[in-house]
Amino acid sequence: MKIIGAGLAGSEAAYFLGSRGVDVELIEMKPKKFTPAHESENFAELVCSNSLKSDDVYGNACGLLKEELRRLGSLTMRAAEISRVPAGGALAVDREKFSAYVTENIRACKHITVTCGEVCTLPQTGIVATGPLTSDALMQDIGETFGSQHFFDASAPIVSAESIDMAQTFTADRYGNGTGDYLNCPLTKEEYELFVRELLGAERAKLHSFEKNEIFEGCMPVEVMAARGKDTLRFGTFKPVGLFDGAGNRPYAVLQLRKENAEGTMYGLVGCQTNLKFGEQKRVFSLIPALRNAEFLRYGVMHRNSYLRGPDVLNADFSVKTRRGLYFAGQITGVEGYVESAASGLLAAIHVWNALNGREPYIPEDTSVCGALSRYIATPNRHFEPMNANYGILRPLDVRDKREKRRQMAERALAEIENFKVYSQV
Repeated sequence: MKIIGAGLAGSEAAYFLGSRGVDVELIEMKPKKFTPAHESENFAELVCSNSLKSDDVYGNACGLLKEELRRLGSLTMRAAEISRVPAGGALAVDREKFSAYVTENIRACKHITVTCGEVCTLPQTGIVATGPLTSDALMQDIGETFGSQHFFDASAPIVSAESIDMAQTFTADRYGNGTGDYLNCPLTKEEYELFVRELLGAERAKLHSFEKNEIFEGCMPVEVMAARGKDTLRFGTFKPVGLFDGAGNRPYAVLQLRKENAEGTMYGLVGCQTNLKFGEQKRVFSLIPALRNAEFLRYGVMHRNSYLRGPDVLNADFSVKTRRGLYFAGQITGVEGYVESAASGLLAAIHVWNALNGREPYIPEDTSVCGALSRYIATPNRHFEPMNANYGILRPLDVRDKREKRRQMAERALAEIENFKVYSQV
């Protein structure tokens, strides 16, 4: 079984099959060739954020998806627990430890052979999990065969902890939910308005004309959000609601910083994905009092994300409609997000496992997040675009109380995952 790409989806798929005795050739082009966003030689590299979003099983759809994956034996969920760093109610990880754990487990599996090299044409069978940054040559072949679309994704800067002016910060989690895992950088009205003016006037990295309207809402650059109105950031990324400093005062605006590793030596600027030139990033973000002397360990970058029009190409088991034995997995299928990508890799592998054992595809019902995402990428939709885990794609439940409704939805989802496990003998 060939699996192309060792990101979260490909790693998840390879480990699931390899650990069950299926001989897998995992083909990864790193370290011979890197995409514009990747720099580590390890598998399952996280690039946009170290946060895997909420871990609330009974109050958040992505938190529920994580629990579904844990019950299905997900490698990435094990890696996340081992490399976890404090982040309030979110599941955030130490990037290097996370990727290292995944890599070590894959390389230790005797049924997985890792091949380093770039694949330029589609295989006849196997799992293609090359991600949203699929190499140009392979993406050209995929596009010519199935068609494709793309959007642009941006990542946020990371600064050195020791360079942050801690006297200009306060530690608090919004509404007190958490254990003080975020550093908050308050801004006065004058400081905020200066920051927005300079942000809007800053020079951006050049985009081609056809790229300018292809920025995905889920990872909107902060300068694009700011252009929608002077208070847009203050009601979004920089909102002060639920945050109070040591004196009990709520600032006019707040930038939050989140740990990027377990040691707390690096902090990411939450919600500050950007396409500004590197020099401009340093100049503009240094206007925030706490970051006046900040050392930037990584600047934000923007890169192209490619994806299939899933409903035209894929079945709900992630197999290709027109080519038996060929599957896609990861964000290239039209799911969006780290956890969602891992989920698609695991699901594709389970469907391959069922096929190898002579079982017909069993698609989890849309009462589960796994099932809802599977069905989303295969259901006709002329406005199809990448989709995160959310309650909107789950089958509705007629319960008025929001908390009780989500509790019942979670119980219903986990029951369906148990059915899926029994059928698939996972």
